Amino acid sequence: MTHQEKDIIAQALREYVAKYPSQNKAAASLRGISPATLSVILAGDYRSVSDNMFLSLKEQLISGAGRGGWQVVETGTFQEVQAALSDAQQFRNVRWIVGDAGCGKTTAAEIYARENREVFVVLCDEDMRKSDFIREIARKVGLRGAGLRIREMLEACIAQISRMDSPLLVFDEGDKLNDNVFHYFINIYNHLEGKCGIVFMSTSYIEARIERGVNANRKGYNEIYSRIGRRFFNLDPTTEVDVAAICQANGISDRRTVARIIASSEKNGFDLRCVKGAIHREKRVRAAGTDENNI
Repeated sequence: MTHQEKDIIAQALREYVAKYPSQNKAAASLRGISPATLSVILAGDYRSVSDNMFLSLKEQLISGAGRGGWQVVETGTFQEVQAALSDAQQFRNVRWIVGDAGCGKTTAAEIYARENREVFVVLCDEDMRKSDFIREIARKVGLRGAGLRIREMLEACIAQISRMDSPLLVFDEGDKLNDNVFHYFINIYNHLEGKCGIVFMSTSYIEARIERGVNANRKGYNEIYSRIGRRFFNLDPTTEVDVAAICQANGISDRRTVARIIASSEKNGFDLRCVKGAIHREKRVRAAGTDENNI
């Protein structure tokens, strides 16, 4: 890894640390780095820091969409997500954002978190237990939970978040959480109501799941539905105009090539991962000067 690459990562780390009240809390929110190592990197002395540490920081600090020279475009979805997050943070609202897989929800949230203080994005997983859920929240807000029981850790998280000026918790892929964690969220919400914005993001699967749970009177579902205002924030689908703008921003301006990318990605519902793959393919074809069927 070159010194210049390390400088880029160090700058990303510097911007990340600035969002926290102290370097220790910033270090606690990152995986695998001590406060001492963090200080060394910020001081610009990389001699004692391994390339693996820099690679780990790159993975955590620089969004996947922004790596490798990829240019993120403010599509309609991007703007909707950012507006919804801003509203939730400013007015301490709770809402559930719903959009197609690959529409750019996660990228928009990651960039919003990078550009705003006291915003914490928690990636949810179907295997998460209540303890995992609370530990991940604690890590994101900069708390070290060693030696604490789950109840103590939850209380510490609530106390820390409550002291912030304008905190926002974003739970990405929230539809993957199991029922036990769903129930625990109600407890968290009850303590943070009016003190913290809370946003869940997922695909539309959650709408059917909540509806089934409410109709069957399953524990917790009516409470969750009530807390998000009994409505979902549905994102508009990605359009041809969005895809064309992404092509332009990433070096594809030829009309025929743009039309071909639009046509191929339309078959996949304009999934932006497929759009990125199609653009990468076209660039390889161009660089190789060969037939696209051979790539």
